[in-house]
Amino acid sequence: MKKKLLGGLAFAGVTAVVLIFASPSYRQGEPSIAGKKAPDFALELNGRPTRLAGLRGRVVVLNFWATWCPPCVVEMASLNRLHQQIAVQGGMVLGISVDEDAAGYEKFLVDHQIRFPTYRDTSKKIPASYGTSMYPETYIIGPDGRIARKIIGPQDWDSTDLVSYVKTLLPTAK
Repeated sequence: MKKKLLGGLAFAGVTAVVLIFASPSYRQGEPSIAGKKAPDFALELNGRPTRLAGLRGRVVVLNFWATWCPPCVVEMASLNRLHQQIAVQGGMVLGISVDEDAAGYEKFLVDHQIRFPTYRDTSKKIPASYGTSMYPETYIIGPDGRIARKIIGPQDWDSTDLVSYVKTLLPTAK
């Protein structure tokens, strides 16, 4: 009887551990960061210093990436297309690269015809302020400067669901 009870408890314990690790909230980090103010940071866009807070009023699809990251490379073309779709309505894709090689980064931008604004953060302080350590990772920031959604891993930014979601946040969509 004692062996059956111990065996049952061990099985229940293993099952609980598996369920915890398999749950989406565990795999996605924080249970929910939606509604939290996006951490502000300084960057340079089009040769001018600015801050993320200076983009308030726009929807920002903030994508952390690197040229050496194959899944990041795969999603670049669809991020380009998303940027083209939302830019006229007050949205933008903003890429933050963690590449250390300036020449390799610049060559990548040209070779892949990246049309959305990008910034190279060799210190990795910007992604760290968001809790990002694996790439790609994307934060969709609403016009109010608050995080609407966090997305881990590569995405098809042409998907109807993602495009529709981003468009619902655009100032002209309301």
